Amino acid sequence: MPLAAFLQAAAEEAPKGPFALTPGVSLWTLVIFLILLVLLARTAWPAILKTVEERERKIQAQLDEAAKANAEAQRVLAAYQQQLAAAREEAGAIVAAGRQAGQRLREDLVAKGRAEQEDLLVRARREIGLEKDKALGELRREAVELSIAAASKVIERNLDNETDRRLVQDYLDHLESSRS
Repeated sequence: MPLAAFLQAAAEEAPKGPFALTPGVSLWTLVIFLILLVLLARTAWPAILKTVEERERKIQAQLDEAAKANAEAQRVLAAYQQQLAAAREEAGAIVAAGRQAGQRLREDLVAKGRAEQEDLLVRARREIGLEKDKALGELRREAVELSIAAASKVIERNLDNETDRRLVQDYLDHLESSRS
């Protein structure tokens, strides 16, 4: 009973109020706390630790998954950048090839134009030569005709037309050969 007497004496001496500190209340508070601590340590504490550890594993798994996703995104970004660089290089090559093809086409067209111009010039020279020869032939024939007509009037007689022509033609050929 000494405990009960101690508690009763302490209760009589202790100040009254909701925040008053009394040894009896403190002792019972400590006993109840220890009992609850033992009960919680055996029953609730392992369940709480298990839940916390499980949540920690889930968070770590999510972090690992996020890191993997980030690494995959970086890999995809690098692949995309490589493809973009390759596409730019290919576009540059296509443009350069187009320029080269255009330059070759231009050169071909210029060469073709020059060849056509040269052919036209050769043809024109040939036609001019043929026309010149034709005109000279015509001029000779006219000269022969005029010479025969003049000779006929001078002689007052009509010579054989074919013989006269041959005579004048021989004379003109002789003049031409002496010129050359």
